[in-house]
Amino acid sequence: MKYSLMILTCIFIFLAANSDYSLVQAQNIYFCEEVDEDGYPENESTSFTIGTEGGWLKILVRLDDEVDCNEIKYVIYKVSRNGKEKYDNTIYQKVEDNWVWFWKQVTFYDQGKYNVYVYDSYDNFLTSGSVRISYNN
Repeated sequence: MKYSLMILTCIFIFLAANSDYSLVQAQNIYFCEEVDEDGYPENESTSFTIGTEGGWLKILVRLDDEVDCNEIKYVIYKVSRNGKEKYDNTIYQKVEDNWVWFWKQVTFYDQGKYNVYVYDSYDNFLTSGSVRISYNN
């Protein structure tokens, strides 16, 4: 009897502690060659090859809820070999406040690892991801 009561108490505490779980949004970022008409990535990868003159890929962001703003920004950092980030670029994109996914074609000119951070127009963090760019041989 004590054992059953202890298990029920633990379950209750777990559920109470995680009652806001459904409020947590799962934002996802994808690096891909194309985005289909339903907002899903095609040829998704975290590694791409470009020519020495540069090359593009698409950055797709999928949200669990509407973006609720009119502009987002992609803040891009190049990552050095020792893991330090160096600011590279910020790209802005107009969006509709009811969008739950959006993508932007981005051109990269240098090889290396890049971290991309996505924010809404109120500077709220939405999601982030890393991509590695290599030159064609």
